[in-house]
Amino acid sequence: MDLQHLANIAIEAALSAGKIIQKYINENIIVEKKVAGSNYASQVVTKVDRECERVILSHLKPTCKALDIGLLSEETEDDGSRFEKDFFWCIDPLDGTLAFINKQPGFSVAIALIAKDGTPVIGVVFDPSTETLYHAIKRNGVYKNRMPWTIKNTNDYLTYLTDKKLRDTPKFTEIQEILCKYEVNLGLKGIKEISGAGAVMNAIFVLDNGPACFLKLPKKEVGGGSIWDFAATACIYHELGLPATNFNGGALDLNKKDGTFMNHQGVYYSNT
Repeated sequence: MDLQHLANIAIEAALSAGKIIQKYINENIIVEKKVAGSNYASQVVTKVDRECERVILSHLKPTCKALDIGLLSEETEDDGSRFEKDFFWCIDPLDGTLAFINKQPGFSVAIALIAKDGTPVIGVVFDPSTETLYHAIKRNGVYKNRMPWTIKNTNDYLTYLTDKKLRDTPKFTEIQEILCKYEVNLGLKGIKEISGAGAVMNAIFVLDNGPACFLKLPKKEVGGGSIWDFAATACIYHELGLPATNFNGGALDLNKKDGTFMNHQGVYYSNT
């Protein structure tokens, strides 16, 4: 399987979806609700999400037929093909929908190619706000706007990335204790919080604001993001040699058998 060729197709799909997002970026979009996780961010959907999915699928479906690749996309019912095929496309047509409808940065397009065992082999992220493209191919490095990307940590404080403010997060005292421990162990001079982005851009912002981390504690309630929220950035992190794991340090379950939500194991992304 030619991963470079497939990555190029995924990149074109992400850029096409990005153009749709940019078309609507200053419009007031009607927000609908769907059956999803326990938090509001997972329940919102718009016509932009669906238009982005349609254009992405127009690029990727021919590869599914030609190369027998499965498919998992946020706005389409899971058909189980990801359990039968050697590889499947994992698509988040518009991650950070809440940030998008609130007209603040932090939304993106994310596309990944995942092996049946849950190993990410291609990860593509496009940020329409800044027109920045990130992508990685297994054993072929990480690229920002198609140029090799080197991470440089220059801050003397720890940056904590989060979808909602720490004080509004369940178990915020537990998270605060974890962050303070990192601060002390790394010899840093404080903690800075950046909130409001979707999971995909939070992971990217960790790379741009190091030392930094993004985490979600395991919980019983359905939610905690889905496979498509972490698949593309997991590939990018793996290629950078940085942790994109479950909360306890194990591999992310990127081909979860009983649904797509990741609340059972939590997530941990770090650039420290």
